[in-house]
Amino acid sequence: MTRTIAETVAAQQSRRTFCRNTGQVASLTILGASLGAIFEGCSTPTSPGTAPLLQVVSAQVVNNSVIVVIDASSPLSTVPSAVIVQSALGFFLVARSGQNTFTALTAICTHQTCTITEFEGQTYVCPCHGSQFSRSGQVISGPATTSLRQFATRFDGAVLTITT
Repeated sequence: MTRTIAETVAAQQSRRTFCRNTGQVASLTILGASLGAIFEGCSTPTSPGTAPLLQVVSAQVVNNSVIVVIDASSPLSTVPSAVIVQSALGFFLVARSGQNTFTALTAICTHQTCTITEFEGQTYVCPCHGSQFSRSGQVISGPATTSLRQFATRFDGAVLTITT
């Protein structure tokens, strides 16, 4: 069977088109798999988000200190308790472990700077990737490897002062 020049050129173009399209599909497949692996840790939470959410308490800032008023209606009025304190200086995790004993930590996860919003048992849980921290800020389980920053507290009457 003898092909004409036109048939030969058409067959070569068809082969070229096939090879080019196959190469593009393979490249896109590899790129997609690579990007999926790269972004897997950022877009797929490892925590199902089933831990209870912390209540948010607003606070004032005075001379670079965060001031939290704790009255009978405050979620921090009972022992033990924990909340997120929101202020102009940022978010803080505050736990009350005794009548006059409080712990204040940064609410920003040391893994990828998500705000920690969950608390289960005695453990703070980051909703983004599931890192868990103790009430003192120590890493219980990762992916975070660095403890949460702790701040000095002073409780005087009904006022909790967090020194930043």
